[in-house]
Amino acid sequence: MTKREILAQLKKHKVRFLRLIFTDIMGAIKNVEVPRSQFAKAIDGEILFDGSSIQGFSRIEESDMLLRPDYNTFVIFPWSDERGVRAGMICDIHNPDGSPFAGCPRLALKRVAQRAKDLGYEMMCGPELEFFLFERDAAGKPTIVTHDSGGYFDLAPVDRGEGARRDMVNALEKIGVEVEAAHHEVAPGQHEIDFKYADVVTTADRAMLFRLVVKKVANDHDLHATFMPKPIFGYNGNGMHVHQSLFRRGKNAFYGPRKPYQLSEVAIHYIGGILRHARAMSAITNPLVNSYKRLVPGYEAPVNVAWSERNRSPLCRVPARRGVGTRVELRMADPSCNPYLAFAVMLASGLDGMEKGIDAGEPVNRNIFTMSQREKRRLKIEQLPSDLREALGNLRKDKVVQEALGTHIYENYMEAKELEWQEFISRVHGWEHERYLASF
Repeated sequence: MTKREILAQLKKHKVRFLRLIFTDIMGAIKNVEVPRSQFAKAIDGEILFDGSSIQGFSRIEESDMLLRPDYNTFVIFPWSDERGVRAGMICDIHNPDGSPFAGCPRLALKRVAQRAKDLGYEMMCGPELEFFLFERDAAGKPTIVTHDSGGYFDLAPVDRGEGARRDMVNALEKIGVEVEAAHHEVAPGQHEIDFKYADVVTTADRAMLFRLVVKKVANDHDLHATFMPKPIFGYNGNGMHVHQSLFRRGKNAFYGPRKPYQLSEVAIHYIGGILRHARAMSAITNPLVNSYKRLVPGYEAPVNVAWSERNRSPLCRVPARRGVGTRVELRMADPSCNPYLAFAVMLASGLDGMEKGIDAGEPVNRNIFTMSQREKRRLKIEQLPSDLREALGNLRKDKVVQEALGTHIYENYMEAKELEWQEFISRVHGWEHERYLASF
């Protein structure tokens, strides 16, 4: 869209406020909202904001930053209130002199995507985001009381979230996100909505808008939506499985019709790079202390660094479809991550595998969950980190993943996450009271 077309749409729909949307390094969605009088200035990318107020962005003496909107992300939100209709655009962050800001997660992804393009490839991906819907208490605060007793693919009346989920799908489609499927997940109160794949930057944009829409619609239904990886002990956690492939001159570069498993060398080396860097990537794709409560055996979450054709127990699997649909599904990430950074480190890892010719080895088509430790050692199957501290230690040693983030993001991310870990281990938790208070 052009500036003129966007202004015409804003006028046609009587939009009162325009949201300039971006994310901080941790993946929290942020916005600066401007009134009608500032629309032209905002579309021209002339709106400044205080970057020192955003975690990991800048120091107070370097605080001014520009919001440069991407016209292709313009949406009119399908809800309004007494304050009027709202629209939004996703922005890149620039310095006051117009240069790209090194701490902008969206620009970090664009840099890696450009590196792939320089090699002749474009990354296409489609994530499956899972979330829980919980009830709110009398004060409106979220609880961990589920709104239903449904299971995988159940429907009403067992699935009491069906109405909210349909409203989410309708809202997503109204802002241009093509939904392919929506269903109840394994745990009570757990849901999944899948949207069509696209180029990697567009997909990351849609993932951010997805989280915004899901939370807004859940709130309208007097429910709380959470993308927390493991909100309830004893149930499956929330994952974000990412289906990804590389295209070259309009054709799927992962498809090798005459190769073993019908996977090209590009695909095998891409998988090899993912496996090589998985333990460091986990600090980005699984960024919370709570993330590692999900990555434990027994709840379908992958903990084994291996790949398979259809088996869901390893980290990576290659779904059965071939031809244009040939792809790799990375099953480790969870939806609390910053999708811009998560996709950036996935792509950088895959490209490293291609450039260095890293062999992914043979697929492990047996159920790894039932293997003994001795069998895993024989097959050289590593484990993902068991906690955030271990993940950060692996990231500290992995230059490929660090370079994908860039120095500014890497250093600020590490500082924040190390503080998070220190805060966690210094706290006394309820489990400790239950275990020790009466016994010692």
